[in-house]
Amino acid sequence: MSSLDEPNGGRSVTTIERTTDVLFLFANIDTTTLGITEISAELGLSKAVVHRILTSLRDRDLVVVDEQTRRYSLGPAVLQLAAAFRERLDVRPLAYATLKQLSAATGETATLSIRHGWSRVYVDQVTPPLEVKMTVAIGRQFPLHAGASSKAFLAFLPAAERSEYVANNRLDALTEITITEPAALVEELERIRTVGFARSAGERHKGAGAVAAPVFDADGPVAVISVCGPVERFEARADEHAERLIAATAALSARLGHR
Repeated sequence: MSSLDEPNGGRSVTTIERTTDVLFLFANIDTTTLGITEISAELGLSKAVVHRILTSLRDRDLVVVDEQTRRYSLGPAVLQLAAAFRERLDVRPLAYATLKQLSAATGETATLSIRHGWSRVYVDQVTPPLEVKMTVAIGRQFPLHAGASSKAFLAFLPAAERSEYVANNRLDALTEITITEPAALVEELERIRTVGFARSAGERHKGAGAVAAPVFDADGPVAVISVCGPVERFEARADEHAERLIAATAALSARLGHR
Protein backbone atom coordinates (compact mmCIF):
# COMPACT_ATOMS: atom_id res chain seq x y z
CA MET A 1 0.00 0.00 0.00
CA SER A 2 1.42 3.41 -1.01
CA SER A 3 1.52 6.39 1.30
CA LEU A 4 -1.58 7.78 -0.43
CA ASP A 5 -3.72 4.67 -0.10
CA GLU A 6 -6.32 4.53 2.65
CA PRO A 7 -8.28 1.51 3.88
CA ASN A 8 -11.48 3.55 3.89
CA GLY A 9 -13.09 3.85 0.44
CA GLY A 10 -14.30 7.40 1.06
CA ARG A 11 -10.83 8.55 2.01
CA SER A 12 -9.44 6.98 -1.17
CA VAL A 13 -11.87 9.02 -3.26
CA THR A 14 -10.86 12.16 -1.36
CA THR A 15 -7.19 11.42 -2.04
CA ILE A 16 -7.85 11.00 -5.75
CA GLU A 17 -9.76 14.29 -5.83
CA ARG A 18 -6.94 16.08 -4.02
CA THR A 19 -4.35 14.63 -6.38
CA THR A 20 -6.25 15.74 -9.46
CA ASP A 21 -6.72 19.18 -7.90
CA VAL A 22 -2.93 19.45 -7.56
CA LEU A 23 -2.37 18.44 -11.19
CA PHE A 24 -4.97 20.90 -12.48
CA LEU A 25 -3.46 23.66 -10.37
CA PHE A 26 -0.23 23.28 -12.35
CA ALA A 27 -2.23 23.42 -15.58
CA ASN A 28 -4.28 26.49 -14.72
CA ILE A 29 -2.00 28.78 -12.74
CA ASP A 30 0.06 31.50 -14.45
CA THR A 31 3.46 30.09 -13.51
CA THR A 32 5.45 27.04 -14.54
CA THR A 33 6.56 26.03 -11.05
CA LEU A 34 4.93 25.77 -7.65
CA GLY A 35 6.20 25.20 -4.13
CA ILE A 36 4.56 23.15 -1.42
CA THR A 37 3.53 26.27 0.52
CA GLU A 38 1.83 27.79 -2.54
CA ILE A 39 -0.07 24.59 -3.32
CA SER A 40 -1.12 24.28 0.30
CA ALA A 41 -2.45 27.84 0.34
CA GLU A 42 -4.20 27.61 -3.05
CA LEU A 43 -5.99 24.33 -2.30
CA GLY A 44 -6.46 24.60 1.45
CA LEU A 45 -4.50 21.43 2.13
CA SER A 46 -1.91 20.80 4.81
CA LYS A 47 1.72 20.85 3.73
CA ALA A 48 2.07 17.22 4.81
CA VAL A 49 -0.77 16.14 2.50
CA VAL A 50 0.67 18.17 -0.39
CA HIS A 51 4.10 16.62 0.13
CA ARG A 52 2.64 13.09 0.04
CA ILE A 53 0.71 13.86 -3.14
CA LEU A 54 3.77 15.35 -4.86
CA THR A 55 5.90 12.39 -3.84
CA SER A 56 3.40 10.01 -5.42
CA LEU A 57 3.22 12.11 -8.59
CA ARG A 58 7.04 12.26 -8.78
CA ASP A 59 7.20 8.45 -8.60
CA ARG A 60 5.12 8.37 -11.79
CA ASP A 61 6.95 11.26 -13.54
CA LEU A 62 3.79 13.38 -13.52
CA VAL A 63 5.73 16.12 -11.72
CA VAL A 64 9.44 16.86 -11.36
CA VAL A 65 11.26 18.88 -8.71
CA ASP A 66 14.19 21.26 -8.91
CA GLU A 67 16.43 19.97 -6.12
CA GLN A 68 17.94 23.42 -5.52
CA THR A 69 14.77 25.51 -5.35
CA ARG A 70 12.46 22.67 -4.20
CA ARG A 71 9.87 23.90 -6.66
CA TYR A 72 7.77 21.50 -8.70
CA SER A 73 6.61 21.51 -12.32
CA LEU A 74 4.68 19.15 -14.58
CA GLY A 75 6.67 16.10 -15.67
CA PRO A 76 7.15 14.16 -18.92
CA ALA A 77 4.41 11.63 -18.17
CA VAL A 78 1.86 14.41 -18.68
CA LEU A 79 3.04 14.64 -22.29
CA GLN A 80 2.55 10.90 -22.68
CA LEU A 81 -1.04 11.20 -21.51
CA ALA A 82 -1.68 14.19 -23.78
CA ALA A 83 -0.15 12.44 -26.81
CA ALA A 84 -2.24 9.32 -26.19
CA PHE A 85 -5.38 11.45 -25.94
CA ARG A 86 -4.63 13.30 -29.20
CA GLU A 87 -3.85 10.08 -31.08
CA ARG A 88 -7.21 8.61 -30.09
CA LEU A 89 -9.19 11.83 -30.39
CA ASP A 90 -12.43 11.67 -32.35
CA VAL A 91 -13.92 15.12 -32.04
CA ARG A 92 -17.37 14.06 -33.26
CA PRO A 93 -18.73 12.52 -30.04
CA LEU A 94 -17.18 15.34 -28.02
CA ALA A 95 -18.80 17.98 -30.22
CA TYR A 96 -22.22 16.40 -30.67
CA ALA A 97 -23.75 17.94 -27.54
CA THR A 98 -22.47 21.34 -28.66
CA LEU A 99 -24.09 20.90 -32.08
CA LYS A 100 -27.41 19.96 -30.46
CA GLN A 101 -27.23 22.92 -28.11
CA LEU A 102 -26.46 25.38 -30.90
CA SER A 103 -29.17 24.05 -33.21
CA ALA A 104 -31.78 24.22 -30.46
CA ALA A 105 -30.74 27.71 -29.36
CA THR A 106 -30.55 29.21 -32.86
CA GLY A 107 -33.24 27.26 -34.68
CA GLU A 108 -30.72 26.59 -37.46
CA THR A 109 -28.42 23.79 -38.59
CA ALA A 110 -25.17 23.27 -36.69
CA THR A 111 -22.31 21.51 -38.51
CA LEU A 112 -18.91 20.07 -37.65
CA SER A 113 -15.98 20.04 -40.08
CA ILE A 114 -12.44 18.69 -39.89
CA ARG A 115 -9.44 19.50 -42.06
CA HIS A 116 -8.09 17.18 -44.74
CA GLY A 117 -4.97 18.68 -46.31
CA TRP A 118 -5.94 21.88 -48.09
CA SER A 119 -9.63 20.98 -47.84
CA ARG A 120 -12.14 20.59 -45.08
CA VAL A 121 -14.83 17.96 -44.74
CA TYR A 122 -18.26 17.96 -43.09
CA VAL A 123 -18.37 15.10 -40.57
CA ASP A 124 -21.56 15.79 -38.61
CA GLN A 125 -24.63 18.02 -38.42
CA VAL A 126 -27.72 18.62 -36.32
CA THR A 127 -30.72 20.14 -38.09
CA PRO A 128 -33.73 21.98 -36.61
CA PRO A 129 -37.29 20.61 -36.83
CA LEU A 130 -38.26 23.02 -39.61
CA GLU A 131 -39.48 22.45 -43.16
CA VAL A 132 -37.10 25.07 -44.55
CA LYS A 133 -33.57 24.46 -43.31
CA MET A 134 -30.02 23.95 -44.51
CA THR A 135 -28.46 20.51 -44.75
CA VAL A 136 -24.88 19.65 -45.70
CA ALA A 137 -23.34 16.69 -47.51
CA ILE A 138 -21.43 14.65 -44.91
CA GLY A 139 -18.03 13.59 -46.26
CA ARG A 140 -17.87 16.15 -49.07
CA GLN A 141 -14.65 18.16 -49.33
CA PHE A 142 -14.43 21.90 -49.90
CA PRO A 143 -11.43 24.20 -50.43
CA LEU A 144 -10.23 26.28 -47.49
CA HIS A 145 -11.00 29.69 -49.04
CA ALA A 146 -14.71 29.30 -49.80
CA GLY A 147 -17.42 29.70 -47.15
CA ALA A 148 -17.50 30.38 -43.44
CA SER A 149 -16.32 26.96 -42.18
CA SER A 150 -13.43 26.86 -44.64
CA LYS A 151 -12.27 30.39 -43.89
CA ALA A 152 -12.50 29.73 -40.14
CA PHE A 153 -10.01 26.90 -40.58
CA LEU A 154 -7.66 28.80 -42.87
CA ALA A 155 -7.63 31.96 -40.77
CA PHE A 156 -6.36 30.19 -37.66
CA LEU A 157 -3.69 28.03 -39.24
CA PRO A 158 -0.07 29.13 -38.60
CA ALA A 159 0.98 32.13 -40.71
CA ALA A 160 3.32 30.04 -42.88
CA GLU A 161 0.51 27.63 -43.77
CA ARG A 162 -1.90 30.47 -44.57
CA SER A 163 0.67 32.04 -46.87
CA GLU A 164 1.40 28.69 -48.53
CA TYR A 165 -2.28 28.11 -49.23
CA VAL A 166 -2.80 31.53 -50.79
CA ALA A 167 0.38 31.25 -52.87
CA ASN A 168 0.02 27.67 -54.12
CA ASN A 169 -3.70 27.01 -54.51
CA ARG A 170 -6.16 28.18 -57.13
CA LEU A 171 -8.83 30.29 -55.51
CA ASP A 172 -11.68 28.87 -57.58
CA ALA A 173 -15.12 30.43 -57.37
CA LEU A 174 -17.88 28.19 -56.00
CA THR A 175 -20.45 31.00 -56.43
CA GLU A 176 -20.26 34.45 -57.96
CA ILE A 177 -19.26 36.00 -54.62
CA THR A 178 -16.56 33.54 -53.53
CA ILE A 179 -13.37 35.43 -52.69
CA THR A 180 -10.92 34.67 -55.50
CA GLU A 181 -8.36 37.50 -55.21
CA PRO A 182 -5.35 36.65 -52.98
CA ALA A 183 -5.11 40.14 -51.46
CA ALA A 184 -8.80 40.18 -50.62
CA LEU A 185 -8.56 36.73 -49.06
CA VAL A 186 -5.58 37.73 -46.90
CA GLU A 187 -7.51 40.78 -45.71
CA GLU A 188 -10.56 38.64 -44.92
CA LEU A 189 -8.48 36.14 -42.95
CA GLU A 190 -7.02 38.94 -40.82
CA ARG A 191 -10.53 40.22 -40.10
CA ILE A 192 -11.62 36.72 -39.05
CA ARG A 193 -8.65 36.37 -36.71
CA THR A 194 -9.57 39.71 -35.13
CA VAL A 195 -13.26 38.97 -34.49
CA GLY A 196 -12.85 35.24 -33.82
CA PHE A 197 -15.31 33.87 -36.37
CA ALA A 198 -15.97 33.72 -40.11
CA ARG A 199 -19.10 34.79 -41.90
CA SER A 200 -20.57 33.90 -45.28
CA ALA A 201 -23.66 34.87 -47.23
CA GLY A 202 -23.64 32.69 -50.31
CA GLU A 203 -19.87 32.30 -50.81
CA ARG A 204 -19.90 28.49 -50.91
CA HIS A 205 -23.56 27.76 -51.56
CA LYS A 206 -25.91 30.30 -53.08
CA GLY A 207 -28.72 31.17 -50.68
CA ALA A 208 -26.91 29.94 -47.57
CA GLY A 209 -25.89 32.12 -44.64
CA ALA A 210 -23.42 30.93 -42.04
CA VAL A 211 -21.11 31.82 -39.19
CA ALA A 212 -18.26 29.50 -38.20
CA ALA A 213 -15.58 29.34 -35.53
CA PRO A 214 -12.68 26.98 -34.87
CA VAL A 215 -12.35 24.43 -32.08
CA PHE A 216 -8.80 24.31 -30.68
CA ASP A 217 -6.80 21.76 -28.77
CA ALA A 218 -3.43 22.56 -27.20
CA ASP A 219 -1.74 22.67 -30.63
CA GLY A 220 -4.20 24.58 -32.83
CA PRO A 221 -7.50 24.22 -34.68
CA VAL A 222 -8.79 20.64 -34.83
CA ALA A 223 -12.31 21.30 -36.10
CA VAL A 224 -14.74 24.03 -37.08
CA ILE A 225 -18.35 24.39 -35.98
CA SER A 226 -20.81 26.44 -37.97
CA VAL A 227 -24.38 27.62 -37.64
CA CYS A 228 -26.08 27.97 -41.02
CA GLY A 229 -29.49 28.57 -42.56
CA PRO A 230 -31.35 30.11 -45.49
CA VAL A 231 -29.72 33.49 -46.03
CA GLU A 232 -32.98 35.48 -45.99
CA ARG A 233 -33.77 34.24 -42.48
CA PHE A 234 -30.22 33.92 -41.25
CA GLU A 235 -28.69 37.32 -41.91
CA ALA A 236 -30.95 39.24 -39.52
CA ARG A 237 -29.71 37.11 -36.61
CA ALA A 238 -26.16 36.38 -37.78
CA ASP A 239 -24.49 38.43 -35.04
CA GLU A 240 -26.63 36.79 -32.36
CA HIS A 241 -25.77 33.34 -33.73
CA ALA A 242 -22.07 34.25 -33.82
CA GLU A 243 -22.12 35.24 -30.16
CA ARG A 244 -23.62 31.88 -29.17
CA LEU A 245 -21.19 30.05 -31.44
CA ILE A 246 -18.07 31.68 -30.00
CA ALA A 247 -19.14 30.86 -26.45
CA ALA A 248 -19.85 27.24 -27.40
CA THR A 249 -16.59 26.67 -29.29
CA ALA A 250 -14.58 28.30 -26.49
CA ALA A 251 -16.10 25.90 -23.97
CA LEU A 252 -15.39 22.88 -26.19
CA SER A 253 -11.84 24.09 -26.85
CA ALA A 254 -11.24 24.33 -23.11
CA ARG A 255 -12.29 20.69 -22.74
CA LEU A 256 -9.68 19.77 -25.37
CA GLY A 257 -6.88 21.51 -23.48
CA HIS A 258 -6.78 24.87 -25.26
CA ARG A 259 -5.73 27.82 -23.11
